[in-house]
Amino acid sequence: QVQLVESGGGLVHPGGSLRLSCAASGSSVFAYVMAWYRQAPGKQRELVAAITRGGSTNYADAVKGRFTISRDSAKAYLEMNSLEPEDTAVYFCNFQTTTGDYWGQGTQVTVSS
Repeated sequence: QVQLVESGGGLVHPGGSLRLSCAASGSSVFAYVMAWYRQAPGKQRELVAAITRGGSTNYADAVKGRFTISRDSAKAYLEMNSLEPEDTAVYFCNFQTTTGDYWGQGTQVTVSS
């Protein structure tokens, strides 16, 4: 059983930065894609960024140039800079693996002055 645990969320002022981490525990994981999604109140969950095992990345237009996704063998990271109030949401990590699709429980990011 694979479990994903996010960390690094919190409250930050507009223009600030946060770094989210997602660690896999349990069975060994071969994730061919690691991704971050977010869901704001009253809105659908949306893809923020994704990275393949080969290092190819994909970003939502709203975060291009501000967010950076990275990974190692068992962890995913999301570096978030120049944060805006519109980035406020619960952020979820997602691993697509050979044994299934796994989600973390989410971490709250609040951008407010």
